[in-house]
Amino acid sequence: MSSGQSDYIQKGIRSAEQATEEDKAHNYEAAAKHYMTAAEWLMQARKYGSMNAQMKQTILAKIESYVKRAEEIKEILKKGPTKKKAVADTSNGRGNSKDNKGDDDDNADPDRRRMMQKFEGAIVTDPNVTFADVVGLEQAKEALKEAVILPVKFPQLFQGKRKPWAGILLYGPPGTGKSYLAKAIATECKSTFISVSSSDLLSKWLGESEKGVKCLFELARERQPCIVFIDEIDALCGQRNDTESESSRRVKTEFLVQMQGVGTDNSGVLVLAATNIPWALDTAIRRRFEKRIYIPLPGVNERAAMFKTHLGVNTYHTIKEHEWMQLAQRAEHYSGADIAVVCREALLRPIRRLGSATHFKQVPNPKPDGPRLLWLACSPGDQGAVGKTLDEISSEELCEPPVSMSDMAAALATQKPTVGEDDLKLQQKFTQEFGQEGS
Repeated sequence: MSSGQSDYIQKGIRSAEQATEEDKAHNYEAAAKHYMTAAEWLMQARKYGSMNAQMKQTILAKIESYVKRAEEIKEILKKGPTKKKAVADTSNGRGNSKDNKGDDDDNADPDRRRMMQKFEGAIVTDPNVTFADVVGLEQAKEALKEAVILPVKFPQLFQGKRKPWAGILLYGPPGTGKSYLAKAIATECKSTFISVSSSDLLSKWLGESEKGVKCLFELARERQPCIVFIDEIDALCGQRNDTESESSRRVKTEFLVQMQGVGTDNSGVLVLAATNIPWALDTAIRRRFEKRIYIPLPGVNERAAMFKTHLGVNTYHTIKEHEWMQLAQRAEHYSGADIAVVCREALLRPIRRLGSATHFKQVPNPKPDGPRLLWLACSPGDQGAVGKTLDEISSEELCEPPVSMSDMAAALATQKPTVGEDDLKLQQKFTQEFGQEGS
């Protein structure tokens, strides 16, 4: 027996001892968790490393007994005095049991209630991003409007065989605006928008992960029209293979069933997902996403607009209008996120020069409030230059140093793009086989 396998067994024994103590003390919820933890450690011990058949059988019997006791405890908790009684309606003398049915169900299963509360906390209310804020990506915007906004605004158009899309996958290189598009949808649509990631759905407890997936879709059906946004879906629904864990396989199976299974009615629910590596998705998951939209790197006109946006409309700069296009042409293969980093670096460069400035000149204050003249850092040979240090100038009298074209060029030279040619080739190959352009 390997040392790692022995560690798993020891951890399982300790968890089982804790479970027994909690069980005797009637702390049933804690006991159930410890029983399931003990079972998980012993399952790991059986799965990895060498072990004779007798030992495997002994450990299997222990696992079954721990899981069985945990299930018994859950039944005890369900039968406990937690159900709410129907509240009498004094206005008409009738019981209000129908209205409290959902509360009874939730109280009967505290785990379900806890999961529902967690996903209700993931509902996005006001991200303040509109489609107008998203530069370019016109085809992607049109597809999302067709899937999200039109069915809500004109439901009479989507009847019979004409149905809105039920699953949309946004894929492309990192930093191209996939999650930003999702925020714009949350603002534009009048639907409930639930944003989750794999960490919200996955759990170390046996059976909890697939139950979380089920609860997510149940909440979405209750709140329809609803959009479920899953960021980095490749972490949740990668390719199925023989080496993956049983819990991972069950999560994927539950996801497939909830998205499009027998007896599943998801009308009014749109599943929107984003990934940087679409080829890593399981083929069955890929089929569930009827629209697969490629979000590419921005074109030259989009890059010029992004430089303007990220530098800020109120930022003091000396960049001329034709120079924005020059910057865009030099920023080939830069994503929107890369351009934002370049602009942040360019904004900091004048501040660094300010610390070592020895000469300042006075310039008019563009703002009506405050002093009429401000001190601006300059070269010693400039007209009106006065020998001063930064310590001799108060904060109200200091003029914000302008960002120049040389600052932008220097920032562009130091901040390299994060997307390589090989990554782009993989994205384009996937688009040719399975996707569509979104720009």
